Amino acid sequence: MKILTWNVQWFCGLDGVVDVARVVAHARQMADFDVLCLQEVACNYPRLDGDASADQVGQLRALLPEFSVFFGAAVDELAPDGRSRQRFGNVLATRLPAAQVHRYSLPWPADPTTDGVRSMPRVCVAATLMAPFGAVRVMTTHLEFYAPAMRMAQAHELLRLHGEACARAAYPPLNDDTGSPFQSKPHTPHCLLTGDFNLEPHEPEYALLQSAQPGASRLVDAWRVCHGERAHPPTFRLFDRRYGPEPISCDFIFVSDTLSGRVRDVRADVLTRLSDHQPVLLELAD
Repeated sequence: MKILTWNVQWFCGLDGVVDVARVVAHARQMADFDVLCLQEVACNYPRLDGDASADQVGQLRALLPEFSVFFGAAVDELAPDGRSRQRFGNVLATRLPAAQVHRYSLPWPADPTTDGVRSMPRVCVAATLMAPFGAVRVMTTHLEFYAPAMRMAQAHELLRLHGEACARAAYPPLNDDTGSPFQSKPHTPHCLLTGDFNLEPHEPEYALLQSAQPGASRLVDAWRVCHGERAHPPTFRLFDRRYGPEPISCDFIFVSDTLSGRVRDVRADVLTRLSDHQPVLLELAD
């Protein structure tokens, strides 16, 4: 099972060209992925660099006909024309059967300690997938960049959502075979949490996401499982230094400890310039 995560910056390369097809083609060259998790997918934002006025979710569905493509809009707002909608968020695309799909709005608290800090709503898209080894919950997100207090609140919520899902796996709802929306659903403690977390490994949110919760599987950084204390490869500001002076790692894949024995490989593509972030690939043994 191969999972690729990538903040695609509305598919705008460092050459200023917005091109969904070339990003998908590069992802396919990197791996024959089963799950593709993308952050910063846009619909109808013509003023973004390179012009993101197209329906990028629709383009992804056309380019990935063998995949189910699930979109979660963190931002859903009225466009300046007063008629159309603008949407911005995360995509989870899978060729594995998706037994359940959830879209969770993350906390967006006011911060009275700052003076007009930039921020926007954030979302987590989650799907329970039927992998060769059983049900696994894949969650993809993109946390706040400018406001650390908001980012910490979002990290707490991700951990809470994971714990809640593990509790449902331990104590599932009443079995129901009526065919109604109450019908039984698969629940699992096995989890992959992917995305652009906008934080570095030394920051407190990174430790928080891997902290133990009673009754829940523990999330661990798949890079550490595979490579130990070897430094993470840079995944942001490698070529574009508009947001800081040095390259950093902020795009991670966390795996539940129930899956850590299946981690076969984790690697990042540190050469591509098709976004301001680098893609990260995880391979799990079946």
